[in-house]
Amino acid sequence: MFLSRGSVATLRKSATSASRSLLRCRRGLLTLAIESSCDDTSVAIVEKKSDKSTGDQAKIHFLENITADSRAHRGIHPILALESHQENLADLINKALQSLPVSNGDVNSIRLADGSSRQRPDFISATRGPGMRSNLSVGLDTGKALSVAWQIPMVGVHHMQAHLLEFTKRHITAIPVPVHPRFGGHSIIVHSKSLTDHKIMASSDDIAMGETLDKAAREIIPPTLLEQAKTTMYGKTLEQFVFPNGPADFADYRPPMTRGEEVVKRKSQWGWSVTTPFANTRALQLSFSSVASMVGKIIKDKNGCLSDEERVDLGREAMRVCFEHLSSRTIIALEALRLRHQDEEEIKTLVVSGGVAANKFLMHVLRSFLDVRGFEHMKIVAPPPYLCTDNAAMIGWAGIEMFEAGWRTNLSCRALRKWTLDPQAEDGGVLGPSGWVRDGSSV
Repeated sequence: MFLSRGSVATLRKSATSASRSLLRCRRGLLTLAIESSCDDTSVAIVEKKSDKSTGDQAKIHFLENITADSRAHRGIHPILALESHQENLADLINKALQSLPVSNGDVNSIRLADGSSRQRPDFISATRGPGMRSNLSVGLDTGKALSVAWQIPMVGVHHMQAHLLEFTKRHITAIPVPVHPRFGGHSIIVHSKSLTDHKIMASSDDIAMGETLDKAAREIIPPTLLEQAKTTMYGKTLEQFVFPNGPADFADYRPPMTRGEEVVKRKSQWGWSVTTPFANTRALQLSFSSVASMVGKIIKDKNGCLSDEERVDLGREAMRVCFEHLSSRTIIALEALRLRHQDEEEIKTLVVSGGVAANKFLMHVLRSFLDVRGFEHMKIVAPPPYLCTDNAAMIGWAGIEMFEAGWRTNLSCRALRKWTLDPQAEDGGVLGPSGWVRDGSSV
């Protein structure tokens, strides 16, 4: 199971003409979206329209998140997160209804308590999985209730698929959207071929990279500064602590030019070093837990007596090791795909998604690796920072894509704690679990 605190590199080829035709917006769509997979309670109103002059347009009419306050526990607390969903979801939805487009009062409208008429959503989007089952059920069951009350369909969205699509939302106002989206992910490296066809090339068997940085941050950041953090996403606070001047602080970073340089052990002026996971192998596998463990051991060996300068160096090194590990596996995956598909069009886009996608040093390291390893032509895209973490806008957008492709979810569906993306996996990927309906027929 994952907690949304990581970052993913995803590889994607251009869509075929058939998939372009399938994904092209046929008419305007409006959805109310709900996200409750972990500790963020989020509601959004998302609309997609097609315009002859400007092309497909997406607009976020409403987006608001409430994160459970688990700072006293220095990490996500499942019970507090569940209670936060139960306390806040209904109020958020009630608030969101005020942002639905104004209606002329026809049969496809709903009347609010203040007497105003609003457009009724075409369908409900709600996260079905993966995540914490109890938390998911709060949002999913609420979505079912709205679906019944308004007599509209529902789409139970795959949380990771939503991360794959979220980069298309650049701003909170109306923006152009590609008719064939690229894809991203979270704590995994994925080769995405279409809306529902995703091949997992590498994944972490322990913890997500973002979770590693959160754990490392709790040890590295001075206690007085840690107490000022507004959330338990301490990785962001760590970035601000070790790179107070932003990109200027890592402008002189130089990536390893070869695999041989990657395995060279770097010893700091303080006498410690942080080992890169899987440095001596080309295995397509990710692992980050050892980085947090090594940081904890370094600080324990010094009884926590580190100067701010040493803490900054340790934080920068923890980030470098994590980011170079992800970058190295991404290059290996790209090289494997290039060799395997020599006669096909080469992958042109690398999408980085998830909470750590907002980290500027990560983006710099990835760009540097691509430039020196023969992939300088590749474009890197990522959502704007405020859309990197879990949010209902990404759920709404994924719901629109699935709805346009003809998919609906039966109201008998249940929340899924585990739900892979890979169609070759035992559960069959995005379309594997029961509950899907397409064109009026059960699948």
